[in-house]
Amino acid sequence: MQITIDEAKCCGAGQCVLVAPDVFDQRDEDGIVVLLNAAPDAGLHAAVREAATICPAAAIQVRE
Repeated sequence: MQITIDEAKCCGAGQCVLVAPDVFDQRDEDGIVVLLNAAPDAGLHAAVREAATICPAAAIQVRE
């Protein structure tokens, strides 16, 4: 799995951080997503897919 984010699309909703806090965080100053781990272990894949699915701005792209 390879994850990319589009910071320009991110609206700072924080849903990704709630679902996969080991992979995503938010910048303190504006809430924009920060990718902590672009290639997470298999045990985190389901949470990452869910984060990408529920992202209201479609800012998270997942490549399997």
